[in-house]
Amino acid sequence: MRLAGVVLSTLFLSAAVPLAGAAEIAVINDKALFPEGPVMSQGKLLYVEYAGNTADSWDGKSNTQFWKQDGCGPSAIVPLGSNFGITCYDSGQLVVITPDGKTLKSYDADTAGNKLQGPNDGAPDGMGGAYFTLSGPWESGPIVGRVVHLDKDGKLTEVANDLHYANGIVIGKDGRLYVNESEAGRVISFKIEADGSLSDRRLFIRLYQMGQSPEAYPDGIKLGPNGNFFVGRYDVAEILEVTPDGKLKATYKVPSTASPNMTFSDDGKTMYVMAIDNTKGAPYEGKVYAVPLN
Repeated sequence: MRLAGVVLSTLFLSAAVPLAGAAEIAVINDKALFPEGPVMSQGKLLYVEYAGNTADSWDGKSNTQFWKQDGCGPSAIVPLGSNFGITCYDSGQLVVITPDGKTLKSYDADTAGNKLQGPNDGAPDGMGGAYFTLSGPWESGPIVGRVVHLDKDGKLTEVANDLHYANGIVIGKDGRLYVNESEAGRVISFKIEADGSLSDRRLFIRLYQMGQSPEAYPDGIKLGPNGNFFVGRYDVAEILEVTPDGKLKATYKVPSTASPNMTFSDDGKTMYVMAIDNTKGAPYEGKVYAVPLN
């Protein structure tokens, strides 16, 4: 997620690389206020609305709000064992909630006492915990982004720092942790050690070296049903599909201004895209799309 961005004209579907046809795209929420950080759970699409301070679910027919915290500025909902973690970008909190929306616990600092600045996205660790990115302020100057690990016992520990606006995060099929550095226009990866710590920091891709503009701004990142990485962008309404060896395979576009994040249906046939129409300021009106995968 990023709060400030240039104003861009609406992008419509084109055929630079394989795309979904315009007629095939469905809008499942046409009044979402900065939708972000989605995940599938028990057949439902869960996502947050940053400007609405809510967490919502879509059951295939209707959207329902199931959690709200004024001032939170949620940017992701992340599986956390049998519960979920919500990153509160504005209030600097990581909130743990039950599946039905009851708040269980809230963190505003890690175990070393460092405040959580700009909690943004998260990725389950497969052991009941999760990794979360802390972006820092949206300004491009300070390089203060971090990654923290919340283990299954509730211990929140810093595992990486010196990141240029840490944003989307996911574990790849190779077992490494992939993190978007939005302000650097790149994706990096780490080896995950047995104790949950990170090592062996490496560059995965630079977007401009894949034929994207120098201003390309990677936001969310998810692992697709086919094992490829899908990278959302805040500078344009575009999702990049990238192979594990760093090659651009396809580009998906939606008729909005930005498409920061996405997730996939349980059957792997549909990508749910979180999109923003108004990037100029609150309430950041946007939409949630259902896009068929190629």
